[in-house]
Amino acid sequence: MLNMRGKEILVVLCWLLGVIATMSFGVDVTYDHRAVVIDGKRRVLISGSIHYPRSTPEMWPDLIQKSKDGGLDVIETYVFWDLHEPVQYQYNFEGRYDLVKFVKLVAEAGLYVHLRIGPYVCAEWNYGGFPLWLHFIPGIELRTDNEPFKAEMQRFTTKIVDLMKQENLYASQGGPIILSQIENEYGNIDAAYGPAAKSYIEWAASMAVSQNTGVPWVMCQQSDAPDPMINTCNGFYCDQFTPNSDKKPKMWTEDWTGWFLSFGGAVPYRPVEDIAFAVARFFQRGGTFQNYYMYHGGTNFGRTSGGPFIATSYDYDAPLDEYGQLRQPKWGHLKDLHKAIKLCEPAMVATDPNITSLGQNLEAAVYNSGSACAAFLANIDTTSDITVNFNGNSYLLPAWSVSILPDCKNVVLNTAKINSVTLVPSFTRQSLKALSEWNYINEPVGISKDAFTVAGLLEQINTTADKSDYLWYSLSAVFEANETFFRDGSKTVLHVESLGHGLRAFVNGKLAGSGIGSSGNAKVSVEMPVELVPGRNTIDLLSFTVGLQNYGAFYDKTGAGITGPVQIKGLKNGTTIDLSSKQWTYQTGLQGEALNLPSGNSPQWVSNSTLPKNQPLIWYK
Repeated sequence: MLNMRGKEILVVLCWLLGVIATMSFGVDVTYDHRAVVIDGKRRVLISGSIHYPRSTPEMWPDLIQKSKDGGLDVIETYVFWDLHEPVQYQYNFEGRYDLVKFVKLVAEAGLYVHLRIGPYVCAEWNYGGFPLWLHFIPGIELRTDNEPFKAEMQRFTTKIVDLMKQENLYASQGGPIILSQIENEYGNIDAAYGPAAKSYIEWAASMAVSQNTGVPWVMCQQSDAPDPMINTCNGFYCDQFTPNSDKKPKMWTEDWTGWFLSFGGAVPYRPVEDIAFAVARFFQRGGTFQNYYMYHGGTNFGRTSGGPFIATSYDYDAPLDEYGQLRQPKWGHLKDLHKAIKLCEPAMVATDPNITSLGQNLEAAVYNSGSACAAFLANIDTTSDITVNFNGNSYLLPAWSVSILPDCKNVVLNTAKINSVTLVPSFTRQSLKALSEWNYINEPVGISKDAFTVAGLLEQINTTADKSDYLWYSLSAVFEANETFFRDGSKTVLHVESLGHGLRAFVNGKLAGSGIGSSGNAKVSVEMPVELVPGRNTIDLLSFTVGLQNYGAFYDKTGAGITGPVQIKGLKNGTTIDLSSKQWTYQTGLQGEALNLPSGNSPQWVSNSTLPKNQPLIWYK
């Protein structure tokens, strides 16, 4: 029998064993000139981007498993500041925004995570992922050496890092996160910010390192990224990229599997043979970390798409389509490619490639460590198949292809030859519900609530704070019966100029005309014939945005809405009336938004066998 002292010792031992059993033992993640090094071992890592808010939590396990089945080692995601802090100091990490859950699901699948905190993300996301309240902080300038901005950027970065640390999600704590990113493609636009750009990027690097995550940090498209930041490549091809130090590995953070879809644009498509060629070339020439952007693109839910004029579909022609289904042969051929590359890993991580020419547009790269040998044979001619001699053997290299030889003898894959299944989707056309099952509600023209009046035309984003896509500009003007406009309106024209993105103009409650910009030019300038009447006339202009600017130097200053001039032209005496400085009345949003019509739950829906058609401002369900 145990005495009391013995029982106390037993209790303490049991408690210690329980603690040890629940502890996560961290791993050491570093890098050298060849690769990311995990627990002392260089790794060839293949990654894919999946953005957690562009799918639903119910989809996440399946997306992650299909990524693993496709040969990925790492899942890469941005962190979306505007979602997580929609109001300053008020946070949201629920539902599709549950970043911790997403990271833990990746860990459960046995994969690593690259967490791209940014917090500027671009990503064809509204306002580049910044919450719009940043715009209203006094004295702030985004993405430069500006104290108000740096204070907010550091606060949010620390918030995310601390959240990950609290859940033991960094590899140094036993979690899956092996890499983090600060800023995003700043090198593409930093020249516009002058000397402040360099001091800003040095501050950002120092701030990130001070977070003490225990894992390396990267900066993509930043050739002057200061040590110990790893500068990385984004693009369709990165085989010619070299890091800014011979102590850093060659990494590719964005291999574009397709492109985003713009309203009115062609549906993007990138052949898998070209992707496979680009990936093989990257590994042939010394790369050891490559990430597909996107591996699953998903959907821009709600008002998250930026641009402007970027569609709600973010399919990206990715290996997993918008709905999470395998896109064949893209998914399967890349899976085969990953298998072939991983067969070369022992030789690749042991040494640098020896690159030689086999003739015009022909190149061989050999990794030979003595104990392991792997070779890549490339034909970079775009039209001609060529037979080459290598190591005493003859190999046929199709145009624009790479052959992979894990033993320096036998070809296990050529990037131009697809052996995986090819699926051609078919679509079944189905009629919409009968008209009797449709409902509608009329949206009133003009001001109906919460209006205010000021002299002159207001810029839209400053006025709405992006709480809605819509802003009403309304004006009441009196014309005497003896004024000189043409009564039939045949030569009376309403001229409106706007920064964008779209416009509907109503005169005396009737639609007079409309205009819309494009992804190439968001500005709108329209002239429309109008019929004015003697006495009081109302002019109601509905301006709307289609996703805020997300890219470019000073993109936050682009603006939107009707900035004028607004004029009445075509008067009998040849004069033009400028209405721009008159007293305009404003309303943010539509009445239907206030009634929460997009939810479909409003009791005000009208059911009628005859639906209104070809009329403006009708909500349909």
